Amino acid sequence: MVTSRVRIESIAAGGDGVGRSDGMAVFVPRAAPGDVLEAALDVRGRFARGAIVSLLEPSAARVDPPCIHYMRDRCGGCQLQHLAYDAQLDAKSSIVRESMRRIGKRDVDPVDVHASPSVWHYRTKLTLALRWHGDRWIAGLHPFDNPGRVFQLETCLITDERVLAVWRDVLAAAHLLPRAPRLRGAVRLTEDAASFVLEGASHWPSAEAFADHVPRVTAIWWEPTGGKRRRLVVDRRASASSPGASEARVRSPDASFVQVNPTAAAVLHQHIIALTLAHAPASVVDAYAGAGEPVFRHPANPAWDLGWLGVSRKARLTAKIEIVMRGTIAAAKLVRSDRSVRIVNHVLLVAVDGGWKIADLTCSNPLPAG
Repeated sequence: MVTSRVRIESIAAGGDGVGRSDGMAVFVPRAAPGDVLEAALDVRGRFARGAIVSLLEPSAARVDPPCIHYMRDRCGGCQLQHLAYDAQLDAKSSIVRESMRRIGKRDVDPVDVHASPSVWHYRTKLTLALRWHGDRWIAGLHPFDNPGRVFQLETCLITDERVLAVWRDVLAAAHLLPRAPRLRGAVRLTEDAASFVLEGASHWPSAEAFADHVPRVTAIWWEPTGGKRRRLVVDRRASASSPGASEARVRSPDASFVQVNPTAAAVLHQHIIALTLAHAPASVVDAYAGAGEPVFRHPANPAWDLGWLGVSRKARLTAKIEIVMRGTIAAAKLVRSDRSVRIVNHVLLVAVDGGWKIADLTCSNPLPAG
């Protein structure tokens, strides 16, 4: 392994600093734009992975990371805590612009990245690796440079304290988890309280006893090893979270994907609606995905309050979609049996007024579901 003096020019997607050594791109974790450093290089063809040996000239954008795990355990959960928040926003803007240029083959103006309304303690979900060590479980994250190791997590500054409190309950009842070399668990806040998803092991006879020890968890899902489907093993949710869901005999999909920063998702949601209104479309296909939350359920215009029209575990444009007209908006919701959408030569057509027309706007993975 060789060393080289590298000046960091930017941040890549994933958080690595990017510089050059003799014209070769070098990716260095925990580096900051403006850093001049001595890096140990692991050359991999036309690029190299670098590790900081010494920081010769620190960037003005550097700050002391506030999380104890960031430096001590080299936590892989965050990659930009060593940058001031404004510098993080600049880095994200550059990442989007570079992706548009490199992948989309389009030059775009600098992207304005808005600050999150909640910079700390915003995450409503935390997934941890569990390892059986000696006579107890260790629950934590992986070092960014050693994904095979797990360190015990003491705190997480980006996670909602209520999530951490549930995790403390889970660890207090960890003796009732299935015994296996490794598991994976996720706690997520829900409308009722919290859900817990466990992955791993082939038998869990103490699931109900475990549930008795975690009263703040209202739904427990388990995905056994061997490719078996995830199952709902304990359900204490008070009611379905969406109007009409009880009629469909489903409950809130607590194990589905949702945005983990709800305040930022709400801002983005309103931005999407504003863009839609500015476009003044005659028809909109709201092909919701993730947890099944449609974009146009609660906009400013009450005429768009479409209610719950169907339930789908996964949104696909090839799935059946129901079109409901509200004023000038044709809103689509995925259902199991309907013929109001066709795809012809990769063009999505919607049934409107007894005929077929191209949807003016299609939202196939909307906020806040994703």
